[in-house]
Amino acid sequence: MSSDVQTGTISTDIPARLDRLPWSRFHWMIVIGLGTVWILDGLEVTIVGSMSEALKPADTGLGLTSAQIGLAGAVYVAGACVGALFFGQLTDRFGRKKLFLITLGLYTVATVLTAFSMNPTWYLVCRFFTGSGIGGEYAAINSAIDELIPKLYRGRIDVVINGSYWLGAAGGALLTLPLLDPTLVNPEIGWRLAFGLGGILAIMILVVRRHVPESPRWLFIHGRDEEAEKIVAGIERRVAEEDHVELEPVQETITIRQRRTIGMGEIAKTVFTLYPRRTVLCCSLFVGQAFLYNAFFFTYGDTLTTFLGVERTGGYIAIFAISNFIGALLLSRLFDTLGRRKMIAGTYLLSGILLAITGFLLGGLSAGMLTLAGSIVFFFASAGASSAYLTASEIFPMETRALCIAFFYAIGTAVGGISGPLLFGTLIGNAAESGDITGIAPGYFVGAALMIIGGIVAAVLGVDAENKSLEDIAEPLTAADARS
Repeated sequence: MSSDVQTGTISTDIPARLDRLPWSRFHWMIVIGLGTVWILDGLEVTIVGSMSEALKPADTGLGLTSAQIGLAGAVYVAGACVGALFFGQLTDRFGRKKLFLITLGLYTVATVLTAFSMNPTWYLVCRFFTGSGIGGEYAAINSAIDELIPKLYRGRIDVVINGSYWLGAAGGALLTLPLLDPTLVNPEIGWRLAFGLGGILAIMILVVRRHVPESPRWLFIHGRDEEAEKIVAGIERRVAEEDHVELEPVQETITIRQRRTIGMGEIAKTVFTLYPRRTVLCCSLFVGQAFLYNAFFFTYGDTLTTFLGVERTGGYIAIFAISNFIGALLLSRLFDTLGRRKMIAGTYLLSGILLAITGFLLGGLSAGMLTLAGSIVFFFASAGASSAYLTASEIFPMETRALCIAFFYAIGTAVGGISGPLLFGTLIGNAAESGDITGIAPGYFVGAALMIIGGIVAAVLGVDAENKSLEDIAEPLTAADARS
């Protein structure tokens, strides 16, 4: 490491003190203040997918063509990738709190401005910046959550929080039923209200988020150890008073060479040369889950209407989304007890196999049966997909955490978010000409294969990170005995 940015060397017990805390009301504040971003993402994506038809009329909508609606989806994905990479490196450089406030603010402004769209160009620009805010949120939030949640709870909390995306998806699907009903709401304002409600929810989250502290781990590495000590002491005092517990002293310490900044070159070297096996693992997990979800879920409504005669898909999508959240909720604890490697490999393999079976049975399934089959597949896939974010956020050094999350999120979103819908859109278009739903089965098989590959990679290269401190899983680059 270059010494010109080193500011001092300290020994600290802050990681051990944070990890030995019992679950408390303070941690619930972290979950509510930070974790609800996934609800926003689910709400956003589902609302847009459900209101495609409402945006097409020139008089009540924006006069969007089918091609422009598809372009809007791609623009949102592109914005998410750019936002993740741009804000990810800023999160590692300037701190978790600054960035999780900035990214939520960007999302709020962009989604409210979307409600006031007057033409397709305005709408597309707003979709890009909405995606940028959400993409930046993933990096900042996952970093902060992992660094504030005790090690005994980190796995389950990460999986449930990432799985809460589907609460937003269910809410968005149900919300569109009255808002897009012309007998209840004027079609000219129904879709605008949907976007405006997303902004209102974001403002409510922002109020709670202001009280979430900066990550003490980030602070002591960047030369602000006195501030980190003050925050941790305050958390300990609050936990002891509110929950009537006596906290035991800790013995474990870590010696850190404090740095003001850490160069991008050193971060890249860490990811690709010191941890190549972990890099392969994360790429496999993110690409598999991103393709699966973007391919199946984001074309699910189109499949129902094109082949199975469903006119209003909101109820079907809500059922599907709820099963996803229930899967993440019920399976989450096992990631801390049974272990990361077994659970990640198991959920990926099982969901891949079940999806392949669904593909073989596709020709004989009704709308209800396809929804039931999808709900069973994604009961397991939801926990697996959430574990991809958990994996990227805990198996790399702290100084690279946000950027690593952003990097793998961008890769998975770019590959799965672009190739998945393109493939399924082509398959649906070709199959629609013959009216044979089995024409989309090859897309199911590709998604199944990618999930199975991800499961095999997890079984071989997985990291047994359960119940371990972040510093034990991946030594900080600034640790006194770290490799330089």
